[in-house]
Amino acid sequence: MRTDDKLDQMEERPTDRVRPPSMTPTRMWLFWGTLAVYFAIVAGVLATSWLVTFDWQVMFFRPYKQWPEIHAFLDYFVVLGQRGPTAVAVAAWLGWRCWRQRNLHPLLVLGASLLLLNITVGAAKLGMGRLGPHYATVVGANEMWLDGDIFPSGHTANAVVTWGVLAYLATTSLRRRTLSVIAALGALGVGMTTVYLGTHWVSDVLLGWAAGLLVLLAMPWLEPAITWFEDRLMGILLRLWLRLRPDSLRGPLPAGAPAPGVSRQRLASDGEVLVRETISAGTGGRSATGHTPDGWPHHPSRPYSIRSERTPATPAGSRRPPHADRVPRTTPLSPTSGRGRNGSG
Repeated sequence: MRTDDKLDQMEERPTDRVRPPSMTPTRMWLFWGTLAVYFAIVAGVLATSWLVTFDWQVMFFRPYKQWPEIHAFLDYFVVLGQRGPTAVAVAAWLGWRCWRQRNLHPLLVLGASLLLLNITVGAAKLGMGRLGPHYATVVGANEMWLDGDIFPSGHTANAVVTWGVLAYLATTSLRRRTLSVIAALGALGVGMTTVYLGTHWVSDVLLGWAAGLLVLLAMPWLEPAITWFEDRLMGILLRLWLRLRPDSLRGPLPAGAPAPGVSRQRLASDGEVLVRETISAGTGGRSATGHTPDGWPHHPSRPYSIRSERTPATPAGSRRPPHADRVPRTTPLSPTSGRGRNGSG
């Protein structure tokens, strides 16, 4: 097999990061529109408007008593919005994707989205302190500033974000649209289930949908920070890998940010060096200057550069050097070559 063919097979591994959605004008309009709806719901509850009246009407209706036959099923269905089980399930799937893509981007996106969700929703819950239907004190009141923690609905917002991240990380437009519809239906079902069980007001659920959607729409703004953190983390993991398994540099390397000060090379099955690269800590990008040492790990004393070297392929099992078949050039003999001064041989 030729050296170029071997390199092409190595480069076919799925190591490239899928480009995340960008902050398009449409996405910006959706974000600011959702933010306006968020503040309108909060203002309606603070002003004890018709929204609070509707909350009390639904609470007096007691849906869990109207359809008791589905109560047992909905007790399990609402777990789809509980932060612990959903985060574990989605993290397991995204962890497998990280292994396939040879990067940590999917898991870091999930972690960043849940962190942003906990900060924003947690602050709103503690700041407004609304009591739930089961703990209401005054009929018709908005039950605000009473040390509660149900406004907005955490189950609903978590369902929007956790399952919406799968749509956000989808690799094709068709998958993104399909997963977006599934996530929306799941979040809708979780929110209505909390109203059915009497654990949330209707306005809690509306605000939870808006809060979760705001987190998803704001994710492109966090992508530069996620990428920066991923590059640093992959560099640390690669350095640990090289310390624990120095022989792992034979063959394709684990993908990710290269460790500074490491000379790496790829070997064919017969032991031939296909590519040898030298990487060391520097401030600029990669250049094609510098020398490549024979041994690694290596810690150079100057800013690093990368230089790829290719050596001719040799047949498997052959001990002959790659240039053994070349015949040295000789100077043609002249008619007088080999003769003395007198012309005799």
